[in-house]
Amino acid sequence: MNTDATEYQVDKGAAWIRLNRPERRNALSGVLIAEVFQHLGAANGDDDVRCIVITGNGPGFCAGADLKDDQGLPESRVVSYPELLAAIQDSPKPVIAAINGAAFAGGLGLVGAADIAVSVRSAQFSFSEVRIGVIPAVISVVCLPKLGMHHGMKLFLSGERFSADQAVEMGFVHRAVADEELTAAVQEEVDMIRLGGPNAIIECKKLVRRIAQLSREQGFAEAEPWSKSLFASEEGAEGMAAFREKRPAAWIADE
Repeated sequence: MNTDATEYQVDKGAAWIRLNRPERRNALSGVLIAEVFQHLGAANGDDDVRCIVITGNGPGFCAGADLKDDQGLPESRVVSYPELLAAIQDSPKPVIAAINGAAFAGGLGLVGAADIAVSVRSAQFSFSEVRIGVIPAVISVVCLPKLGMHHGMKLFLSGERFSADQAVEMGFVHRAVADEELTAAVQEEVDMIRLGGPNAIIECKKLVRRIAQLSREQGFAEAEPWSKSLFASEEGAEGMAAFREKRPAAWIADE
């Protein structure tokens, strides 16, 4: 399904959402934000989709807010940018940012909100907001947990550019690969996710975000019954049986 500002395709277990405003370096227009939000809903409702990939067409991933968009900055739109970032984080299915080129300012929010980030090594990154007299306020919510205060302070204050390899070193991106290897590298991530039980993958997303918010005592208190419920589930029983019988689990065989 192709629309004005994005493209959507399901392939090999993944829903690919492609930002499709290459002439504007895939800047965040109101239409683009609304379409990505819509595609997320479609992907989450499709049983053939095990994970979601967000990438860009053309030389850039996302240049941030489109300052020429007559609908105003993302926070004021019908589907606001905070709503989109929350939808990415709250998606029951893993979201992979496939960073095909430069990612600046608000575009880094898509990277911060994603569960896994794979970048071409040639990509450049920048929290460039201070250079135009504003701040990366909204995207700080999803980016700072990955960058931490140490890196975040320097990058936010300076607006300096940093490389994909530096983004990996800081923990903001998981992998940096050669430009021609991006699709294959993302498919490797998709294929690994497909090996896991569909419900277990959903619960793992919840687990990582929930446990990180708790004290050790609270974490143990919530984690133990959570673990028991998964071991007692139909999916858990199938997974353990497949392991004992040295065969693919049903969710792999079905695919």
